[in-house]
Amino acid sequence: MSDHGDSRPPIDLTAQRLASSRWRVQVVDESTSTNADVAERFRGGEPEGLVLVAEHQSAGRGRMGRSWVTSPRASLIVSFLLVPGAGSGGVPGGRWPWLPLLTGVAAARAVRRVTDVQVDLKWPNDVLAGGQKLGGILLERVERRGEAAAVVGIGINCAQTTDELPVPEATSLSVLTGAPVDRSALLEALLEELADCYDDWQAGADLRPAYLELCITPGQQVRVAVPGGEVLGEAVDVDPSGRLVVRTEAGDERLGAGDVVHVRPQR
Repeated sequence: MSDHGDSRPPIDLTAQRLASSRWRVQVVDESTSTNADVAERFRGGEPEGLVLVAEHQSAGRGRMGRSWVTSPRASLIVSFLLVPGAGSGGVPGGRWPWLPLLTGVAAARAVRRVTDVQVDLKWPNDVLAGGQKLGGILLERVERRGEAAAVVGIGINCAQTTDELPVPEATSLSVLTGAPVDRSALLEALLEELADCYDDWQAGADLRPAYLELCITPGQQVRVAVPGGEVLGEAVDVDPSGRLVVRTEAGDERLGAGDVVHVRPQR
């Protein structure tokens, strides 16, 4: 574990900017997994709007059970409790695959707003900068007495030094900018951007143009690992259902995030 944690400032919730937020933001020193904690809170009766931020996550998870462990105060680690359409009959389950995608849009906008770092998205859940992984998104569906909620977790590398990054393909905002990053300001921007994207989506807005503007996957020759094999071809689109459209020799295949192990460029 890094020795840098004590010298890095904690998330500041005393700022007036966060006091007026629509979200109920809570910060904890440590969590094994903010997604797991928020899911448990929902099962215990917590309503929509909880935002749990951890200064350190010791056993976090990415997609397909991959680990997501961070040094103390090095990342912005946050999970949102969303109940789409709560109180209005719900949002059809067929639209839920857009939740991690709209979260990516919000995260990219927040990073760009606070740091001027040009952020891209890789379908379905990676936040990239300069072709390297800056963060990731994990959506998990949980239920309580017939009511469904989405727990959306986001991790953004903020203050890691090069030697703290888990793999050579990863990066952090401090590595990119050469300066400290205000994680409180980044959290504020994320809260505002996600509220806007989420509300627009619930109201029926088409977020596909905003997503495609940021997503670099369409246009690439890709190798998509799926259970039992691979799909090879050119990624040509993300369709209105949030699925990746891959043009293969046999025709177009539409792949949902839940069907995909990983997406990589063909070498």
